[in-house]
Amino acid sequence: MGLLCVLALLPAGAARADNPIVQTIYTADPAPLVYNGRVYLYTGHDEDGSTYFTMKDWRVWSSADMVNWTDHGSPLSVSSFSWAKSDAWAGQAIYRNGKFYWYVPTTNRSTGRMAIGVAVSDSPTGPFRDALGHPLVENGEIDPTVYIDDNGQAYLYWGNPNLWYVKLNSDMTSYSGSPTKVNLTTSGFGSRSGDANRPTLFEEGPWFYKRGSLYYMVFAAKCCSEFIAYSTSSSPTGPWTYRGTIMSTQGSSFTNHPGIVDFNGGSYFFYHNGALPGGGGFTRSVAVEKFSYNSDGTIPTINMTTTGAPQVGTLNPYVRQEAETIAWESGVETEASSEGGMNVGFIENGDYIKVKGVAFGTGATSFSARVASGASGGKIEVRRDGATGTLMGTCDVPGTGGWQNWTTVSCSVTGASGTHDLYLRFTGGSGYLMNVNWWQF
Repeated sequence: MGLLCVLALLPAGAARADNPIVQTIYTADPAPLVYNGRVYLYTGHDEDGSTYFTMKDWRVWSSADMVNWTDHGSPLSVSSFSWAKSDAWAGQAIYRNGKFYWYVPTTNRSTGRMAIGVAVSDSPTGPFRDALGHPLVENGEIDPTVYIDDNGQAYLYWGNPNLWYVKLNSDMTSYSGSPTKVNLTTSGFGSRSGDANRPTLFEEGPWFYKRGSLYYMVFAAKCCSEFIAYSTSSSPTGPWTYRGTIMSTQGSSFTNHPGIVDFNGGSYFFYHNGALPGGGGFTRSVAVEKFSYNSDGTIPTINMTTTGAPQVGTLNPYVRQEAETIAWESGVETEASSEGGMNVGFIENGDYIKVKGVAFGTGATSFSARVASGASGGKIEVRRDGATGTLMGTCDVPGTGGWQNWTTVSCSVTGASGTHDLYLRFTGGSGYLMNVNWWQF
């Protein structure tokens, strides 16, 4: 709640930034997956006020335009694994044969060591269930990354302080042979000074993928503070050649974690920092930058920004949009909705949601929202281009007798034409005012 109070006090100018891409909670360890015209983003969740890596569940978000991100809640947690004790740390999900497989590290209750579990779902947003009832592999190391090669062979890499891999079978829940330890050489992973036990830069958080004929191993380098470096190979199992720095140490977090995808003709680099109020090494936030590979396949140096990636296309306001689809917000939170999915809640006077690049076209005439209020309600101010920008309409929200007792309210709007950033600003008395499930023009 302290974070929310600080966010509510931010100046309007700060709200126009798009990084970090999630502001309702602290997120870490981004793992993007492109599926069916959307980017699904799998993250960890740092608990508020953490003084260690206190992480109990994993989260899923998605976007069709790289700026407005929909909150899908938590479809997987430590408690999803009967054998796990704690630590919902950095994982990655992948799609194969109609199912989604999410590989995550967590602490095995019986051994006290970190182990890699695998969860499975029919949907990219879950719910996910433990596919095995026991760890897939366990050697005390963390941070799995997964990739399916062109010939159908899947590889799972993981590790800190070492780097390991197995060849996954086509069922994605078993593997052939034994875990193989990668020979970490300075030519393959760079040279670290000052630590005789770790002569190379490899630290943790590998991200393994192929582009063209080149295999990439992107990783968090040299603790602490970490930077992001990478190596390449002509083979999925090496030998590797160190290529240098992608993102130097920056961003108010002593860790970082990479995730790279191509989407809709562009290339995107995901990472985390401590940029939100109250942020730091144990309260991190995921961000994204667009980049272009060099002609030889090398990756340029990328810096953290507050503006983030540009929007891909526009958002259609004439179809139902989930209220938890957000580019930026001030003061609100999200929660599970009785009508399915998530809703925006814990809304107080002056809070707002920003949705970027809304294409009104020749003009909208009305606005509707699905709302609930266990108090006396309030108003939704429909504004463009700023939290105090042009007022296009105002919808009255009544008390509905409960925070999950839903009704639909509508109001007329004027001046809603062209493409603008939409701001839904909430006003009313003291305390919580209302919940919002969805909206539509």
